[in-house]
Amino acid sequence: MKPRKPRKHRVEFRKNRSSRPRGSDLTRALDSDPDHVERLAATERLSGKGELTRKRTVVGTGGDRPDGLSIARATTGSWRGRVLFVNGLMSSVERPDGRVVRCTTRRVLRTMATEQRHVVTAGDWVEASGDHDEGVIESIEPRGTSLCRTSRGRRHVIVANIDQVVIVGSAAKPNLKPALIDRFLVAAESAGIRPLVCLNKADLVDPASLVPLAGVYARMGYPVILCSTASGLGLRRLEAELPGKVTAVVGQSGVGKSSILNAIEPGLDLVIGDVSAENEKGRHTTTTARLIPHRHGGHFVDTPGIRQFQLWQTVAAEVPSAFRDLRPFANHCRFPNCSHTHESPCAVKDAVADGLLDTRRWESCCQLFTEDGADDE
Repeated sequence: MKPRKPRKHRVEFRKNRSSRPRGSDLTRALDSDPDHVERLAATERLSGKGELTRKRTVVGTGGDRPDGLSIARATTGSWRGRVLFVNGLMSSVERPDGRVVRCTTRRVLRTMATEQRHVVTAGDWVEASGDHDEGVIESIEPRGTSLCRTSRGRRHVIVANIDQVVIVGSAAKPNLKPALIDRFLVAAESAGIRPLVCLNKADLVDPASLVPLAGVYARMGYPVILCSTASGLGLRRLEAELPGKVTAVVGQSGVGKSSILNAIEPGLDLVIGDVSAENEKGRHTTTTARLIPHRHGGHFVDTPGIRQFQLWQTVAAEVPSAFRDLRPFANHCRFPNCSHTHESPCAVKDAVADGLLDTRRWESCCQLFTEDGADDE
């Protein structure tokens, strides 16, 4: 198959990209310095294009990017690398030879008007230039997969190009939040990412108390692992899922994501923090998503703790299809656009009443269907 020919696209830049045509107020400058006007240029060129001055034609290829394209630019001596983590305007990019280079992002990429909060994220494959310890990201390849949420009305890509995601919940300290796990499952299902559910700190409670919740997810086909870094429970089972894959580890603050990675990969020494005794909430110790190679031939992605997970541009009518346990019953509803909240008859509500469907899962689906997705602790 021949490679797709790059096409021209008309893109828009952010409103604050250009500087103001006049640096200060002319009237005030003249009042304070009467001779100021003599030092000014005799003529001033004005542009009447208005909004068109913030648009530009670029060459790129379509893909799964918020702006719909990946800027293409032939650069002599460029190389393909993977973004390990992003810190402000700088990104650490791994070269094919394993060397890590600190790179800034090309200005045309950085200033495009997009719905995305940051144009570059951990896991991106990029084309970069530079032969020493510093370089420039010239283009970003279309993403295969991406785990996203809504942040202040914009798309926040937590991590890109991953094979699977381990959703970590805490049995205690902080308390287990099944609704947050459900949101991560919906996001993973929508993005085509394989999810695993890990219930950590199982040594702090009676393991039998976790069986009902674990059973609900296991019956849907999700791998469920009861885990404890203190006793070593479940760590070997989790390791068996890692070889050759890029695995993101997500969950709220304090559930023990970094502790699990430290236990699986000796010598990693990720910073961990204690849970607050006042409100039983975790403290943020991981500040940015980071790709970490491990001895099983793949990568971890250690992500910051997330207390709220609002789904990105999820159509309400598509929410039930992301719930594996609701799908078989939803196909028998009388109305094709049934919301499973108030309609009658409704096969999903009948399944809940007959004990064939978990009530909490149905309530979680209804909440996502009717609300904007913000999750409260």
